[in-house]
Amino acid sequence: MNRSSVRAQPPAQRPARGQPVNPQKLRTGLSRIWHAAGYSIEGLRAGWGETAFRQEALASIVLLPASFWLGRNWAEVALLAGTVLLVMIVELLNTGIETAIDRIGPEWHDLSKRAKDMGSAAVLLSLLLCAGVWAAALYTRFAA
Repeated sequence: MNRSSVRAQPPAQRPARGQPVNPQKLRTGLSRIWHAAGYSIEGLRAGWGETAFRQEALASIVLLPASFWLGRNWAEVALLAGTVLLVMIVELLNTGIETAIDRIGPEWHDLSKRAKDMGSAAVLLSLLLCAGVWAAALYTRFAA
């Protein structure tokens, strides 16, 4: 890292003393909820730009309604639907980790690789959990 990249911000860009860096922190009530919802929608749009998230979202269009058909009670439906949503949540978090690492710089670093690999492993584990829950539900519905 060179010295110019760690230089302090000019005074005009710094927040006033005692003011939060993030203007979202100043909002309250419905305004805060409204803006937070906007940020969440932007996050979903950014996720849609990722092929893996798009594939999982399209699969969820089939799997979420199927969970209501396959589940025999509310707990089974919640478990089936929940594992599908969990895969999408973990994929968004993994994409966030990868994006933050890529922002730091394109050069290879062992810690960057570890962070990306762990995010990928989390996605794999969520996919395995989802597949296991769905396989067990299908087995009990049709084979048992």
